[in-house]
Amino acid sequence: MTTSLPPDDSAAPAAAPAQADHSTRAHSFNAAAAQYAANRPSYPPALFDALEELTGRPLKGSRVVDVGAGTGLATARLRERGADVIAVEPGAGMATEFRRTLPGVPVVRGNGNALPLAGHSADLLTYAQSWHWTDPTLAVPEALRVLRPGGALALWWNTDALDVRWIAESARRVDRHFAGQNLSAEKRNIEARFADPTGSLDFVHREIRWSRRVPLDVHLANLGSHSVFLTDTEERAAAFFAEERRHLLSVFPDGLVEETYDVHLLLGTAPTA
Repeated sequence: MTTSLPPDDSAAPAAAPAQADHSTRAHSFNAAAAQYAANRPSYPPALFDALEELTGRPLKGSRVVDVGAGTGLATARLRERGADVIAVEPGAGMATEFRRTLPGVPVVRGNGNALPLAGHSADLLTYAQSWHWTDPTLAVPEALRVLRPGGALALWWNTDALDVRWIAESARRVDRHFAGQNLSAEKRNIEARFADPTGSLDFVHREIRWSRRVPLDVHLANLGSHSVFLTDTEERAAAFFAEERRHLLSVFPDGLVEETYDVHLLLGTAPTA
């Protein structure tokens, strides 16, 4: 059992730099692909059970396109379930790391707004932690073009379990560090009305809680692999992580952090005709 965090009496952080634009944040991962691959959390087996339940078909033998595949965290899990997977990734650095990690899986350069794929060629399109980098007004029609009749579009995000005291406290420190920046914009996409403003798909929502226990260095490297930190100044980020290490060692004195996540899954089915 962990103890609660002490009150945060640290000094206010230095003023945040101007917020990086959406494109800059989206491309920031390419220089940190190895850090991303080594430290980001994967996804629990229950998520893929839910995909099979909601689509009414096994992943084994299904033609799956993993869009915004990054370094292949979700692709690897889909492949383990027997899916025939092709990955789509816009970033050169992430695609290079993907090929190193999963040399037997085809990966093509592209993005969800203009998929480099033939029409009606996929049973399932997946966006693991990546739908918020698309323009849904373009990406939804593209998904419907590529999906076979009755195929499905699955979007999911690992989100911090903010009902866990230490996670909520940590999130507030991040918010203060980036005061004035809109860190919650992509999280709104968890709601169907933001994920599909066209109203073309009737999404089903499923929430799955899971956790992992990792060394503190892995936890901090995971946090540092998010785009807001990748586009922060080196000096500001270093100061934040030194202070965050101090806070977390008071909660996890053995240096092992229990990260708890809620995976939010949205799944929409294409028309059958």
